[in-house]
Amino acid sequence: MMIVSDPWFYATAIPAVFIYGIGKGGLGGALGIIAVPLMAMSIKPTQAAAILLPILCVMDFFAVKQHYRNANRKILTRMLPGAIVGVALAGLFLSVISESGLKLAIGGLSLAFCLQYFLMGSPNKSKDGIIRAWFWSMMSGFSSTALHAGGGPASIYLLPLKLDKIVLIASMAVLFAIVNLFKLIPYTLLGEFDHTNLMTSLVLMPLAPIGVKIGVWLLHRASQALVYRLCYLFLFLSGCKLFWDGGYALF
Repeated sequence: MMIVSDPWFYATAIPAVFIYGIGKGGLGGALGIIAVPLMAMSIKPTQAAAILLPILCVMDFFAVKQHYRNANRKILTRMLPGAIVGVALAGLFLSVISESGLKLAIGGLSLAFCLQYFLMGSPNKSKDGIIRAWFWSMMSGFSSTALHAGGGPASIYLLPLKLDKIVLIASMAVLFAIVNLFKLIPYTLLGEFDHTNLMTSLVLMPLAPIGVKIGVWLLHRASQALVYRLCYLFLFLSGCKLFWDGGYALF
């Protein structure tokens, strides 16, 4: 069986899968941003993303099974068209787009949003506008396809709505479950799912439901305020990571 054989890869991939699963289960999508960089310490980033995507789809199954009843259908209806357009655009431009420029832009926007929160406190509840929903969901679908970093733009749209913590996490779980299914198309067309990557995904896949279960357990034991603070914190950390990586590559 052809799989990635480097033991250092598994030293980073195992915690990466757990962390991503915990984020999907209960602590928000932005937490998963550290998974690909962790795995990319021992393999190419594109290979890390390709190995991770089928695992994410398995996580999505367990996360949606747990949360779908609490997802806000109105918000999903507004976000999904833009997110799918973002996936399609990323698929078209994935081979020519400047990854560093995208990282810098998404990271900068995430940091600006978080700094506003940290300096001025929680903003007044934002209206669920269609234009705002389309813009941030398209950015989310695009950056999710290109970088597996869709949680940041989605959080920028969702957090100011001040949803109940269960509704917030449930809506993100259902949104990214659908987005990840659409992402399989460009990754397949680009030839990223070779035998080695798929077999390595299969080896790591049993960890997926465990991470999701841990996240769900934490969600139901954490206060509303704590869940929101953690979402902002993870958005801030993911923004720092993207901004640093993008800026370092460009300058």
